[in-house]
Amino acid sequence: MGTAKNISNESDQRPPFAAFTNHQIPEKFQTLPTPCYVIDEGQLHQNGQLLADIAQRCGCKILLAQKAFSNYDFYPILNEYLAGTEASGLFEAKLGKEMMPDKEVHVFCGAYREDEFEELLKTADHIVFNSPRQLEKFGFRAKASGKSIGLRINPECSTQEGHDIYDPCAQGSRLGTTRAVWDNEMTPELIALLDGLHFHTLCEQDSDALETTLNAVEEKFGFFLSRMKWLNMGGGHHITRLDYDIKRLEKCIKRAQDTWNLQVYLEPGEACALNAGFLVTRVLDILTNGDTRIAILDSSATCHMPDVIEMPYTPPLFGAKIWINKAPTDAVSSGTEAGNMIKKSNSEGLIYRLAGPTCLAGDVIGEYSFSHELREGDLLVFGDMAIYTTCKNNTFNGMPLPNIWKRSKDGSLVQLTHFGYGDFKMRLGS
Repeated sequence: MGTAKNISNESDQRPPFAAFTNHQIPEKFQTLPTPCYVIDEGQLHQNGQLLADIAQRCGCKILLAQKAFSNYDFYPILNEYLAGTEASGLFEAKLGKEMMPDKEVHVFCGAYREDEFEELLKTADHIVFNSPRQLEKFGFRAKASGKSIGLRINPECSTQEGHDIYDPCAQGSRLGTTRAVWDNEMTPELIALLDGLHFHTLCEQDSDALETTLNAVEEKFGFFLSRMKWLNMGGGHHITRLDYDIKRLEKCIKRAQDTWNLQVYLEPGEACALNAGFLVTRVLDILTNGDTRIAILDSSATCHMPDVIEMPYTPPLFGAKIWINKAPTDAVSSGTEAGNMIKKSNSEGLIYRLAGPTCLAGDVIGEYSFSHELREGDLLVFGDMAIYTTCKNNTFNGMPLPNIWKRSKDGSLVQLTHFGYGDFKMRLGS
């Protein structure tokens, strides 16, 4: 067994690792029981301040989409900068109300349940419906309870390719009301219930995609927006990414405000916690299959970072380059195809396929190029692991849930959770 060592690279200054002083893995990470998540308070403050500055300049309101980040220990930080939370159902709405009690609670769900709706009326401030039928069924009751009522629209304007699972405007999408359905099913009484319209069509995109979408929204629903009090432009805005075009975003916001004289809402999830988390893991074993070097980790793609398989994408790894189509890249997210790896090359380094310990053959995190040989016990750190990780992880194969740690501004680490066998068992029976 090789001696455990700190996998680091002084030249690794990618945004997911910007919080690392001197471009080295923090020494305190070496003491962490792995696998575990570490969420960085400093990056949350930085993201929050950027979002707050936009809201102040434009007069819009920005919400935390909890579906991407729902680690409520950190809500007091985001509470300083955001107008409230967005929920995808009753439980998220309750979490938002409990943890940001003085802020707005918005909720959108593809279809609401009768047995939950009364409690939802006690929790949410804004309730957005997905269809005219749901609006008809629940809208009058919600209006009588003093809620602000919205309808999600589908502008039928796709601005992404290859990710239909994340494209609300994909053909046959169940999300949102098209103009044809509006014309057939929206009566004057239902339209009168509405305070606002909501669209959410983006996924990790820049503001040029928002501008394109806004044009489609104006073309199909502009007449009705002049009667509304607010417009929610949804999530998927990668606002806190370094190369994001903020000026174009602000132009879109002001355009909507000036054209229809309404309040604009944004509800980013990823942007709130982008690059604010790490998944710390260790190498359990090294093996080979033909020319393929494989490192088995104590973390799992399918259990601990499900988007790696669902999206799919390859997460950034400190001190290593993602290996795609026989070429290394610093890209943070990209699809990858399985294939044989090549052996050591002076210019390409050592190529390893990193994989989890579960029985799923496809439990593969990705293929990476290293400047050195990996050994059993080596510490690895994946970046941008605050979003769509802790809120989506699972215990398939009896895999333990990684504990969650807080990294304070001074670099100190505090353990927030103490997961164990009971957390696996309680989900499966009495």
